[in-house]
Amino acid sequence: MRFRHPDGTTVHLSYCTNVHPAENLEGVLAQLRDHCEPVRKRLGRDRLGIGLWLAKGAAQALINDPAALRGLRAELDRRGLEVVTLNGFPYEGFGAEEVKYRVYKPDWADPERLAHTSDLARLLASLLPDDVTEGSVSTLPLAWRTAFDAPAARAARTALTALAGRLDALEDLTGKSIRIALEPEPGCTVETTTDAIGPLTEIGSGRIGICIDTCHLATSFEDPATALGALEAAGVVIPKAQLSAALHAENPHLPEVREALGAFAEPRFLHQTRTRTAAGLRGTDDLDEALGGETLPDGAPWRAHFHVPLHAPPAPPLTSTLPVLQDTLTRLIGGAVPKTRHLEVETYTWQALPAELRPRSRGQLAEGIAAELTLARDLLVDLGLKELP
Repeated sequence: MRFRHPDGTTVHLSYCTNVHPAENLEGVLAQLRDHCEPVRKRLGRDRLGIGLWLAKGAAQALINDPAALRGLRAELDRRGLEVVTLNGFPYEGFGAEEVKYRVYKPDWADPERLAHTSDLARLLASLLPDDVTEGSVSTLPLAWRTAFDAPAARAARTALTALAGRLDALEDLTGKSIRIALEPEPGCTVETTTDAIGPLTEIGSGRIGICIDTCHLATSFEDPATALGALEAAGVVIPKAQLSAALHAENPHLPEVREALGAFAEPRFLHQTRTRTAAGLRGTDDLDEALGGETLPDGAPWRAHFHVPLHAPPAPPLTSTLPVLQDTLTRLIGGAVPKTRHLEVETYTWQALPAELRPRSRGQLAEGIAAELTLARDLLVDLGLKELP
């Protein structure tokens, strides 16, 4: 979906396809047919943006077969879909029964992360619509925090610097400008926007910036005004923002609140949980760890890294951090000039929701995703943007 900002530029809204498991090219093509096109039709749009997730196997198939890449581009066009951004965070296995810590491998100290991300940039340059010259790829925020020592940090910095050079060469070759966006996430080496400023200013390339995920921002209790102001002051670019909402528990000491939170503690994904204390932010790596003992103080609200549907916050006594998304979006897009032009709805946890909240069919899932995009569209229109055909 495209929108005209009051400054005359185009802002793109998409939804991320990592919600639909696919490890190979055949699976990606099935996604377009079985999920993405039905979402577009439910929205009544001739064109829908998707934030494509290409696992290692699918990316390799496209890199090694130019005909397959042309075929994917043709299939996107045929189904009324367009791609201006890729989700390069998960490498493979994101549809597995247990993902947890595996999603952080390979990290940016591993040469394979550089190779995979370089491939994604090349593919995106070929997939961009003819009238679009800028693409974005979101990626792992360097590494999970453990075992990331000084040599690993140097290797990651070297890899990202090399990537920036490759992106310069890619633009010279294709005329397409691809930028990479580190996505801060709780528990990672770069957990917050503040953590990102040092590494990104060391690299010193406008090709490498930050992806603001509003669920992650909220989970770490970051203030949107402070976070975005610090990024602007440091000259850090924002190639992409992901529109998502975290799980919020106002009174985690109450038994009924803990019981409600327990329904969201599931075995597939990590749900890092945070609270604010007088000594600073405290947290656990997963929600069940927070619920299982005295590790996390419960005298102040908890937030958990669980991407809940934007349009359907959980029932009381829980809620979502949708207000943080709205505040962030206003500051990103509502000014005289947009701070980013790529927005992506990223609720990949539909099938991890408590059983009674999960979609029971492809049709129900498509309706839910369409409802999220409708909410995001309405927020953009309220900020003065005009939806384009």
